[in-house]
Amino acid sequence: MSRPVYNFLHRNILHNFGLKLFSLALAIGLWLAMAGEPYSEVAIEVPIALVNMPSNLELSSETVPKAQVRLRGPAPLIRHLQPADAFAEIELSGVKPGERTFDLKVHHPRDLTLVQLIPSSVHLAFDLHSSRPIPVKPRLTGTLPQGYQLAKLTLLPSSVEISGPKQHVDEFDAATTDPIDLTGATAERTFVRHAYVSDPLIQVATPDPVKIIVTVEKISANGH
Repeated sequence: MSRPVYNFLHRNILHNFGLKLFSLALAIGLWLAMAGEPYSEVAIEVPIALVNMPSNLELSSETVPKAQVRLRGPAPLIRHLQPADAFAEIELSGVKPGERTFDLKVHHPRDLTLVQLIPSSVHLAFDLHSSRPIPVKPRLTGTLPQGYQLAKLTLLPSSVEISGPKQHVDEFDAATTDPIDLTGATAERTFVRHAYVSDPLIQVATPDPVKIIVTVEKISANGH
């Protein structure tokens, strides 16, 4: 046997030969154990990941549905399957504004077989990202005591920044606040409330709540 051939065999085959032989025997043993196990199926609900979403786009569909997958494989693997072991994804590279139907790609442990995927495709809508400031209108409730009137409202800040799909952002001319109950107020009172819009696709980018200063005064004899 030539020296180069000997060196090759020693480096790639004979080196740690006992450990390699043990690993091979262990792999064969595990395979035989799995082969002798009964097969099972399981149906699980998995999230759908949106991969490579363009930064200038927003999802204008209200929700991204989850998918249900049925997986088949050796019973021990099915029993130990964790929720994070499987998920579906949609590749969004190059997607444009508008509606489009996407096929789902499922990732799961390689020793399991995908039997069924529901749904196999998802219809989504996209719009350009947009943001702009809009005024805040406080939501006043309750009844002032007889003989008193609302004299002044001061909002700090008086506007908030909203962002989301352009078509949705353009539909709003004001944000509102959580209710402010003026029942029994007879003087200046200060309230702190969060501002919001009623569209789940719109985010209020201004994180701080709004301070609303309400001035109530007694109605004078002449009615003013």
